[in-house]
Amino acid sequence: MPIEKHSLVKELPEFKKEIHQLKLSDNHFKKLFDEYHYLDREIEQIEKEIVLAGTMEEEEFKKRRLLLKDTLFHYLQKAQHQHLAESA
Repeated sequence: MPIEKHSLVKELPEFKKEIHQLKLSDNHFKKLFDEYHYLDREIEQIEKEIVLAGTMEEEEFKKRRLLLKDTLFHYLQKAQHQHLAESA
C-alpha cells in the first residue's frame, strides 16, 4: 500500500500563499510549521518501516500532527481574513 503524503501545502492547498508568507514573516508560525513537518517525516519513516516504532508511538505522532494541523489551519484562516480586510 502506498504511503500517503501529508505535507501542509497538500493538506491545505487553498492556503499555499499564506503558508509561504507566514513561514517567512512569523516565527511562531514557522516553529509550528517545522514541528508539523518533522512529525510528518517521522510518521512517513515509521510507515515505510525505515524507523521502528510501536503502534502507540505512531498513533501519538499522528494525534500531535492532527492537532498541529488544526492549529495551523486556524492560524492561516486568521491571516487570510486579516489580509482580505486590509485589501478592502
